[in-house]
Amino acid sequence: MAMFGAIDSAASGLTAERLRMDVISNNIANANTTRTVEGGPYRRELVVFEPRSAENSFANVLSSQMGQGQEQGVRVTGITKDTSPLRRVYDPSHPDADATGYVAMPNVNVVTEMVDMITASRSYEANVTVINSAKAMAAKALDIGK
Repeated sequence: MAMFGAIDSAASGLTAERLRMDVISNNIANANTTRTVEGGPYRRELVVFEPRSAENSFANVLSSQMGQGQEQGVRVTGITKDTSPLRRVYDPSHPDADATGYVAMPNVNVVTEMVDMITASRSYEANVTVINSAKAMAAKALDIGK
């Protein structure tokens, strides 16, 4: 993988992790939302990643025929709703309580979201480290030529 390929792969990781952080922060912000536009309580959202395939350029076809990998980086394929059951909380005074006094609350666990946020943050930092290492290697390579 060329140096620019490493930077491109890490940049795709930065973009994907930034979107993941946005979705996690949206989940935390809606942890107590009992009414949505679709009706019912908010459902937790999850980001789905997949390996990003390089375009079909001559160089990529040649490298795949030579047995070198063609997948570079990551991309987001979509944002899905978590189908896990909703929490039921007894609060007869709540405006969204049913006839038995229970309120359907979002399936967002703030502790789980914080763990996911830490994981996304660490992945983001790892991708930044890759870019900085590639830049340092390029600078050293230029120093050799002096």
